[in-house]
Amino acid sequence: MPNDAAYPIPRHGEPEFPRELRRMFTRIASQYSLVDHLTTFGMDLLWRPQALWLLQRRRRTPPRRVLDLGCGPGDLTFELAHRFPQARIVAADFTPAMVRRASDRVREEDPYRVRRRLDLVLSDAQRLPYREGSFDLVTSAFLIRNLSDIGQGFREMRRVLAPGGNLLALEVGEPPGALLAPLFHSYFDRVVPKVGRLFGTEEPYRYLSRSLRNLPSRASLVAGLKAEGFTDVVAHPLTGGIVTTFLGTVPRAVLDR
Repeated sequence: MPNDAAYPIPRHGEPEFPRELRRMFTRIASQYSLVDHLTTFGMDLLWRPQALWLLQRRRRTPPRRVLDLGCGPGDLTFELAHRFPQARIVAADFTPAMVRRASDRVREEDPYRVRRRLDLVLSDAQRLPYREGSFDLVTSAFLIRNLSDIGQGFREMRRVLAPGGNLLALEVGEPPGALLAPLFHSYFDRVVPKVGRLFGTEEPYRYLSRSLRNLPSRASLVAGLKAEGFTDVVAHPLTGGIVTTFLGTVPRAVLDR
């Protein structure tokens, strides 16, 4: 069993944050999806399809070029492949172990024949190696809280989207209401780390609780997206506000801010 004391919880704002975050995700890559399913009681299997349904209500035509940021083991990537069978998909993550895990799943499962139209790449969402306007759709699931500079992440997402392109970001957040919020934090503070302990490591799941407290409010994230040039920005709460789907559009008439 790993010695958690040897792996400090990543702390936003500290110089070592990116390195420690990458090391943390390396440790949990093989169990990431399973623990997600267990700790959300399987609701995460519904959130991604619901988020894509909300996106499809906005888009008139299916996207042809899709970038899935912070792809992890590929859960949203597979949903995108299923929903948009003609799309070319780039799935990117800044942790090599996560990219390998997603690659293994494609090789072993490939449920939607995504292999022929998928590129798995190692890339930081805050420094994307793509030209302006390269994609019709940029997506992420539970990435925002892991960005050391959320504004920079939004700028890069905006930069690589073509005019008329869309952003979809799914993120956990504190539910509204005086009753639900304490229960929400109590669950992530106490229960989720114990589930992690069953899989040999507790500290990464303590990071989850801390990252949720550091995450800006929905209103602040909406304002941040608007500040970076997105229009028609909306936040759709799911499951009582436990998670939120953020949607935004790049104006057709503006190539650069």
